[in-house]
Amino acid sequence: MNLKPIKSEADYEMALERLEMIFDSKPNTTEGDEAEILSLLIENYENQHYPIEAPDPIQAIKIRTEELNLKQKDLVGVIGGKSRVSEILNKKKN
Repeated sequence: MNLKPIKSEADYEMALERLEMIFDSKPNTTEGDEAEILSLLIENYENQHYPIEAPDPIQAIKIRTEELNLKQKDLVGVIGGKSRVSEILNKKKN
């Protein structure tokens, strides 16, 4: 186990390859510990270099309703009346 900080894209790629090899290691083993530490290093590098921005809230509502096979009318009562739901989903009201 030769762990070091991930400082470059090449380091990142090598870390991903190594993690793929040891991903299914049993916990509390040398390789299991290495996988756990390596995943933390990878996560830290990704958070710094590939941040994921929060989605637009209206777009998130639309995506989720589509995933759940809901219609705009299904949000009536949860968000407000029919016109309020329409105004919000069309970004006419906050």
